Amino acid sequence: MTLNEFDAQYRDRYKLVCGTDEAGRGPLAGDVYAAAVIFPEDVVIEGLNDSKKLTEKKREQLFDEIKEKALTWCIATASVAEIEEINILEAAKLAMKRAVAGLKGVPDIILVDGNMPPEFPVPYEAVVKGDGKSQAIAAASVLAKVARDRYMKQLAAEYPEWKFDKHKGYGTKLHYQMLDMYGESPVHRKSFLKKYYAKKAELTDEQA
Repeated sequence: MTLNEFDAQYRDRYKLVCGTDEAGRGPLAGDVYAAAVIFPEDVVIEGLNDSKKLTEKKREQLFDEIKEKALTWCIATASVAEIEEINILEAAKLAMKRAVAGLKGVPDIILVDGNMPPEFPVPYEAVVKGDGKSQAIAAASVLAKVARDRYMKQLAAEYPEWKFDKHKGYGTKLHYQMLDMYGESPVHRKSFLKKYYAKKAELTDEQA
């Protein structure tokens, strides 16, 4: 079954099928992003897949095509402060709700990637690994991923010491090296650094 055929299953009952997904739940820094997309029923985006399985160049190409061919789309965020206040899962849900709310018109059903969807005032369904099954969800995953990567490059210009353009905020060896050298930046998620600080304290105790 193709991604578009998956969505077509719902069009017997629902005219406007929306897909939503998030990007950036795992990183140690930066906002979490989400997107929502509704396509006309006859649109097929060739080469679309789970954004994690696509090259950066392919995602960039699809980003423009998705926006051009969608009936409506929206990209939204939840801030680092919101992540710290309500936790990353709830912040990701909040970003998805904002993305859906930003669409032109109200979808008839919302397909949500994963197994822990936010609650919506219209019918919605969780689709596990939906970004590899549904065209609308896959498109949302690409929009969210590309938008977030661009945002991390902007942060790299503001905070060059941490090289956010290289690791996009994820807990890579390079990122931890930068944290060791410079400490945390204003855009780091403090709650995500607890293990890092605990490990540093252990090493300090061992060396003492």
